Amino acid sequence: MLIPRADVTASLSPLALSTTSQFIARLMVFLLLVAGAGPVYAQVSPGETPENASVKRYGIGWVCDRGYQEEDGACVAVNVPGNAYASTSAYGRNWECNRGYRVSGETCTSIVLPEHAYLNSARGDTWKCDRGFLKLDETCEAIKVPSNGYLSNASYGPGWKCLRGYRADTNACVEIAVPVNGYLSDSSYGPGWECERGYGATKEACVAVLLPENAYIDYSGSDWDCNAPYLKQEDGCTLR
Repeated sequence: MLIPRADVTASLSPLALSTTSQFIARLMVFLLLVAGAGPVYAQVSPGETPENASVKRYGIGWVCDRGYQEEDGACVAVNVPGNAYASTSAYGRNWECNRGYRVSGETCTSIVLPEHAYLNSARGDTWKCDRGFLKLDETCEAIKVPSNGYLSNASYGPGWKCLRGYRADTNACVEIAVPVNGYLSDSSYGPGWECERGYGATKEACVAVLLPENAYIDYSGSDWDCNAPYLKQEDGCTLR
C-alpha cells in the first residue's frame, strides 16, 4: 500500500485528513477480508455506542444489552413485571414470564393447576392432564375405559382404544365377528376383518372365488385373471 508522504499530508486540511484516514482504514479492512484473514469485528470510535449497548461481534453497529431495548437511538431499560425475566428477543415485549406463569396484558399471572394436572415441559405456561385423565374446560376428568379396552396416548378422542379383536362402538368395545375363511385386519376402518386369499368379501361372509378354465387367482387374492394367451371376457377365458 502507498503511504502519503509527510510533506503532502501536512498541506491537507483537517477535513481532507479525516477523509483520507477513513479511506485508508476501509482499504485495510477490505485487503484483510480478501486475504482470508477471517472475520473483522466492527470498530466503533468512542461516543458512537450508547450506554447499555455492545458492539456487534460481526458486521457494523451495536445491539442493546440484555434487559434493554432500543428506543430513538438509545438503550432504555425494559420494564420487566413481577414473576418475569428479561429475554434476548430483539422484538416484542422483551420479557417472558417465569415457569408457572402466563402473560396477561403487561403482567404475569399464576397458572392455577387443577387436580391431576401438571405444567407442560416446554415453557411451563400451560398445563396438561395426567395419564388416565382428559382435559374438560378447566378440569381433568378421569377416563372411563370400557371392558376390553385400554388407555391410549392420543391427545384427542375418548382417551382409550379397544383391544385387538374388538371395535369401538359408542362407549363400549364390541367383539368383531370374523367369518369363516377370514382373519382380523389391522385397519382402523371397515368391518375389522379381511378374507383369506382365494375368497371375496361380502357384507358378512367370505365367499370362494370360482375359477373358470385357464384362469388363476390374481394379485388381489379376491379375484381372478386369465393365463396367457387367454383373454378375460365376462365369466371365462378365451383365446386372443
